[in-house]
Amino acid sequence: MALIVLLIGNTGSALAHDVSEVARERMQNGGILDYIWTGAEHMLTGYDHLLFLLGVMFFLTRFIDILKFVTAFTIGHTITLVFATYAGISADHYLIDAVIAVTVMYKGFENLDGFRRWIGTAAPSLIVMVFIFGLIHGFGLSARLQDLTMAQESGLLTRILFFNLGVELGQIAALVVMGVVIRAWQQTTVWEPITRVVNTGLVFFGFLLLLFQLHGYLHESGHVHGPATEATAAGVPHSHDGGEPHVH
Repeated sequence: MALIVLLIGNTGSALAHDVSEVARERMQNGGILDYIWTGAEHMLTGYDHLLFLLGVMFFLTRFIDILKFVTAFTIGHTITLVFATYAGISADHYLIDAVIAVTVMYKGFENLDGFRRWIGTAAPSLIVMVFIFGLIHGFGLSARLQDLTMAQESGLLTRILFFNLGVELGQIAALVVMGVVIRAWQQTTVWEPITRVVNTGLVFFGFLLLLFQLHGYLHESGHVHGPATEATAAGVPHSHDGGEPHVH
């Protein structure tokens, strides 16, 4: 559970998944190393991606199995990250992150043997689900990357590819830390209770993330479709809840 809390970190800022002005500046005016750094930074601060990877890694003990599942996830998120960003395909980031939260809940539930114990059926193929969830996570990464870059910018594909390289490097770093921690847990006499606590925590935190994202979506929708204020009607730049200034 301590690892989950560590991954959540500063809940207020993490849940917002904010795109900083520094990151935007790096992606728009920086070089290759800046693109790589921004990708790695996004993965290492992406609490939802890390929680899902923790669930995937949790019961894997052989390197070949870790490689197989991580590769499936990597191929999945690379496809949607690169294609969706380059093609300018986007969706509401709150809804994307809500679906990603469901993937975290799913993995914790599956690790608890929930399909057999509570539904009375075998779990779907894990490798297939990890690939599908990788596609979803990649779409989430793409949504953030599109906040950092403008479609049709010169050199856009280069930025996407090096950002993705940074994501992979950040993912490797996170997996190494997770592997060391999980391996240490496995050597203790409390491994069995730890498995229940951590995977129950994945379901719990995934559910909290889901509620947060849905709340954000409803709040955003209420603002967009609500009655126009004097500022919005006049097209005056304004902000909400400390967000960036914008006009309607």
